Formats: sequence, structure tokens, C-alpha cells
Amino acid sequence: MAAKHSTHPARAHPPAPKTAVPWTAKMIRPLADMGVGTQASFLRKDFQFAAGSKVATLRVSALGLYRCFINGTRVGDDQLTPGWTSYYDRLSYQTYDVTGQLKPGDNRIDIWLADGWMRSQMMWGKNPIFSTWGDQIGAIAELSADGSMLLATEALWKSGLLPIIKSGIYFGEIYDATQEGLPADKGTEEVKSFNYGTLIPHEINGVKELAALPAAREFKDDQGRTIYDFGQNSGGYVALTLAGERGARVTVEHAEILNQHGQFDNANYRTAPARLEYVLKGGGGEAYKPYFTFFGFRYARVTIEGKASVKSISSIPITSAIKSTGTLTTGNTLVNRLVENTIWSQRGNFIEVPTDCPQRDERLGWTGDAQVFAPTACYLAESKAFLTKYLRDVMADQRPGGEIPHVAPDPTRNHEDKYPGFYGSTGWGDAITVIPWTLYTHYGDRSILDETLPAMIKWSDFVWSISDGPVVRPPRGWGKRGFTFGDWLQPGGPTEKPLPTIGDSAAATIFLYISARIVAKVAGVTGDASTAKRMTERAEAVRKAFQHEFITPSGRLVYDDQTSYALAILHDLIPADKLSAASAYFKEAIDRSGGKIGTGFIGTPALLPALLKIGEVELAAKVFLQEEVPGWLYQVKMGATTIWERWDAIRADGSVFDPAMNSYNHYAYGAVCQWLFEAVAGFRPDPEKPGFKHIVFEPTIISALSPVSARHQSVAGPVVAGWTVSGDKVQYTVEIPEGATGTLKLASRYADVRVDGKAAGGATLAAGKHEITFRLKA
Repeated sequence: MAAKHSTHPARAHPPAPKTAVPWTAKMIRPLADMGVGTQASFLRKDFQFAAGSKVATLRVSALGLYRCFINGTRVGDDQLTPGWTSYYDRLSYQTYDVTGQLKPGDNRIDIWLADGWMRSQMMWGKNPIFSTWGDQIGAIAELSADGSMLLATEALWKSGLLPIIKSGIYFGEIYDATQEGLPADKGTEEVKSFNYGTLIPHEINGVKELAALPAAREFKDDQGRTIYDFGQNSGGYVALTLAGERGARVTVEHAEILNQHGQFDNANYRTAPARLEYVLKGGGGEAYKPYFTFFGFRYARVTIEGKASVKSISSIPITSAIKSTGTLTTGNTLVNRLVENTIWSQRGNFIEVPTDCPQRDERLGWTGDAQVFAPTACYLAESKAFLTKYLRDVMADQRPGGEIPHVAPDPTRNHEDKYPGFYGSTGWGDAITVIPWTLYTHYGDRSILDETLPAMIKWSDFVWSISDGPVVRPPRGWGKRGFTFGDWLQPGGPTEKPLPTIGDSAAATIFLYISARIVAKVAGVTGDASTAKRMTERAEAVRKAFQHEFITPSGRLVYDDQTSYALAILHDLIPADKLSAASAYFKEAIDRSGGKIGTGFIGTPALLPALLKIGEVELAAKVFLQEEVPGWLYQVKMGATTIWERWDAIRADGSVFDPAMNSYNHYAYGAVCQWLFEAVAGFRPDPEKPGFKHIVFEPTIISALSPVSARHQSVAGPVVAGWTVSGDKVQYTVEIPEGATGTLKLASRYADVRVDGKAAGGATLAAGKHEITFRLKA
């Protein structure tokens, strides 16, 4: 790939395999292109098409982003093509049936190009990176008819400038309609350094538009600008219909919130301009949506210069999470909105890559966020292809020493002068073990384990090597070898009397243990006996070392915080003779926090499951359902329509937390939905028979949530479970897909169990619908 940076970056895995069908076409660049941040350009070719041809297929990709047109009609409906991958090693191409767009005789193909992820700004304001993966944009395309090549990109194509004056992922887009129809008056040339071996078929279904959201209300600010509220935070863009005189300019800015004074506030976007500008050509109605960018927003502020008016405006969400596979409702409207918020955060952050946020100068594929959210993602939307593609980018950017990048695709690779050592954090790098195992249990496809096992082993060996032993002692400084984020954003309580938080050494050691156990299981499934044995022994060594280093003789964990107890209890790191005492200390830690959450990114998914594991159903319910900060339902009460990055992103008085790091669309804390499906509705896949071939039903009855109803469209078929409480009686209904089986597991606090009218303690359940009744013990 042409670049002013190294084209031979350090890497741990071989390049992506070449596609089965070799390319005749050449990667060409427009000579009209003037460089990053300048006016966008296009490629053009006129050609002949014979009547009588039956099937015409276009295969196309680009350096940067592209949009293709044949005879003025857009090809396909995918957004932001060719997508975002680790471009040094992997560049997706799309294949479209274009039979209906061709006509006998003269035809024209245009390929519009823009900077996109490859060339526009990546990373945040103080250290932005431009031309991250290369400094030249270009395209490659082949058009075939009835199996014969009709045309292919080569240096004889022409190029010209587009009416897109500037575009960028963080920047937004400026479109000047007065410059439409500029000529193709420049040539092209082959990108000689392009590696054709990086071309791969697009691995996911593409980014699609969802149904438009109309403005729920509109109002003027004190400067006369119109602010539109679409009622829902999302990732996408606005669609405008405008009318006015030639040269009038309409500017659209975006925001997620209004501040405590009801004012438009996007300070949390930091250095991302995140705006659209449209210059009218005049003469009638003009429709516009941006071509090569997206935003995270609920509000749009429109400024008009000159004589123009907005005839219509709507918000267009876009996502790669197209197929919904899960629903869950309860008798609590705040909980229902929490689930809905999680769905919207998945949509807005599953745009080609599982990102942290869709709005500010970041929008990166953080591995830690992805690993904690992956199980929830698989319940709510079809995520197999999406997360498999992401794992391939993670592996492409894994460093030779085994370090997993903090983000993937990784913009810091080959830019370590600006971001040294942006890899190797425990809890984040463990995405390489957690996500494949999650995909295997949910979808039952072993191939992802075979593909990722070598990377898992390298990762585990790296973490062990940080301190050359089972207790990991990470350095404090960013960029140093083995640095860890720990339990990121773990609440520390008031500065006057801080609450304890987990130490980096304990967090890193726990995740070394978690991943070693997963790698051992993966090796067992894939038939790698020696690795299974080595990783089982490693996990046992880490378990013993953790108990020696971090558990006192009384059973208290040395950091005495919620995250330490939750992770250690959930993952069986507490010796049996100390579990009772540790459980009591765990409850004390929650009590010190006023019955509220005291966990961050890696601790929160473990909190409620750990409480259930020690039998503390009422305490788990109390922590989950309390409505103050920090808490899941607090943000819902404050009007959130997506999941927040911080528990206290907006304070109770409506004031806004420091905008330097404050996203209102961050799915990580939505990982609690896994608990709602698996513990409350009470169904989960059995890893011994993955892909929901065997389903474990184990509901936790929280009367305040009645009635509960959940449905998941698994690969085996629909799985349904729900319950209602009347007094001390529970009616639990489940449905098992054809060809699958289930097992009912009920805790000892439930009595008088009957399955389909027959007395039962536990039960093996056949495919079909089952009515289960039991009583809550006093």
C-alpha cells in the first residue's frame, strides 16, 4: 500500500490469504487528488455493453472510501465502503450484481473517492494521525458480463474533482452543489506499491441505513439557529431537503445532549468538528445526505447563511448490527428502557468495527469494551461474522511479542513516535480469548477457535512474561511494556473519603488466570492436548499465586473492593474454606458504597453474577434496581437513550461531567443485559453442546421485575423464556427449538417444582414448549 510510512510493519501473523479469484484490474489513483483534507475526487471510464448479456457483476474496492455509480445510478446500498480493516494486511472488496444498471451501447462508470479511515484524522486532538495507513487514495474494480471481463481499472481511466470539498471521519463533510458535474480532465496512474494479496471479500453484510427518525421537536436558540431533537441518540447522519438561492449555505452541527440550561452542547466531541456544510445550487428542491462520514448525535443545530430553508430533516441511523436476535422485557419500565438503550448503543457502535463511541475524536475498536460486551452483543443481534472479522483485525495488529493492541484496527501501528506501546493491557488484550470462546458457545462453530488459538497462546505467554511468573506486576506508565488499564473508570467514591479500588497487579493476575483457563478449553476442543495441559497447569499456578498474594488468612482480599471480590468469586479463585468470609467482605464492600455499584469496565459484568453465585439474590436486585448514581437505572431516569461511558456523565442537578472524556453512547455497561438474559430470564448455551443445541434454564426470580419475557433467535432456532409471580407462586414458560434439548436447574430457594404438571426437581427438557411452576420459599 502506498504510504509515507513503512509498508512492512512489525506483525505477528502472516498476511491475509489471497483471494481465490486473482485480479486483472490494477489499483489506480486519481491524478486529480491533491492530498489529505482536500477536495474529493473520482475515477471515470466510458465503455460499451452488448445487448443480450444476462448477468453483469462488479467487484470493487478502494484505498480510502468509495461510492460507485453506473450511468448515474448508485451501485449497492452499503455505506462507508469498502469498510474498515487493518489495511496493511486486509482490504475488503464488495461484489454487486449490476445487470439492471447497464444498457446496450454507451455506458459510464464513476467511482467517487474520499479520505475515510485510511487518510483522514485518526486519534485525538493533541496527537492526531493523518494518512494513517497511506497517503494515496485509489480504487480497483472489475466489471464482468456473463463471466467475461468487460472492463478493469487501469491507468487509462480519467479522474476529476467532486463537489465534496472536504470530508473526514471526525471532520464531517462539506458539499458544494454548485460544483456538481465537474469534468474528468485529469488522468490516473497505477499505485505501484499496492499489495494485491491484501484483498479479501467483505466479511460482513455491510453498513446499512435503518428507518429514518423524524424530529420529535424543534426550537430556536438565542442566535436564531434551529435545533432539532430526534428523540434518540444514534450513530448515523441527517437527511436534508432544502430549497433556496444558489450559493446559500446550510451548516449542520451535532450533539448528544443539551446542557442543564437547555443549550446545545457538544464539547464532549473534543477536536472532532463533526459538522456538515451544504452549498445550494438553487433552482428547486435539493436533497442531501453525507457520502463519506457519520456522527453520534441526538440533536442537530442548523445554521443558514443566505436565502434558504429546510423543507425536511430526519436522522438516519446506520449500523452493521442489522439482524436483531434478542428481545427482553420486564414489568419495570426503566429496565426495559435500559435494554433498549443497550440495543441502540450496539447499533451506533457496531459500524464496521465495535467502537467505543461514534461521536468524538476517537471512535476506535477498543478491545476491552468489545470483550466485556460480546456475550450481550450475541444475544441482541447476529454478531458472528461481525466479531469474527474484528478478531481477524485484532490478530493482524498483534505484535510479534504476543501483545494485543488496545484498539483494532490499530492506527498507532507504525506511528509509535506519537503513541508508543499502545498495546498489551490485560482485560483489553483478553479479547483474543474471550470473544472467540463467546462466539463458539453462541454459534457452535469451532473454526473460530482453530483460527485464533495461536494468537491466544502468544497473548497468554506475553502476559506471563511481564513479570516472568504467575503474579503480574504491570508498570504504571502508559506505553510501558505490560501497562494495564485495570478496572477502567471504577468509581472511587468521594475525594474526602475514597473507596478502595482494585490494584493493577490483582486485575492483571486475574485476567491471566481467566485467559489461561479459556485457552486450555479451546485447546481441548481443537485437539491440542499439549497446549491444553500447559495452560491448565498455568491456570493452576496462577490460582495458587493469586491466593497467596491477594487473599489474607481471614479471607479478605487485599484491595477489599467490589471488583476484586466479584471477579475472584465468579472465576473460582477463592479457596472453599475462605469463600464464606470473602462473601461477607464482598457484601461489606457494597454496603460501604451505599448499596451502589463500585465496579468499572472489567468488574461490572461480574458484579451481579458473583452476587448470585453466593446466593445474594436480594442484594443483587437492590444493586441493579437502585436509581441513584452510580447505577444502571440512574442514567435512564436522567433521560439517556443510549448507554453512557461514565456512571455520572450527567449529574443529578443536570450539570455535565468533564467533557474531556464523556461519551453518551458507550455500550460497555450495557453488558448487564447478558445477566438479564442468562440469570433473570434464565437461559444460556451449554459450552459442552454449543450453539444452543443444549440450553440451560436457570431463572432468578426477582419479584419486582415480574413479568419477565425474553426471546433469542439462536442458530438452533428461537429460544423463549418468561415468568410471572403471583404471591409466592411462579409460572415459568420456556420454548426449546426443534432439534435442541434443555436442562432445568432451580436453586434450593424454590420448592414444589412441577414441569408440565408433573413433580420434578431438575428436569431434562425436550424440544417444544414447557410450563413450569414452583413456589418461592419464605
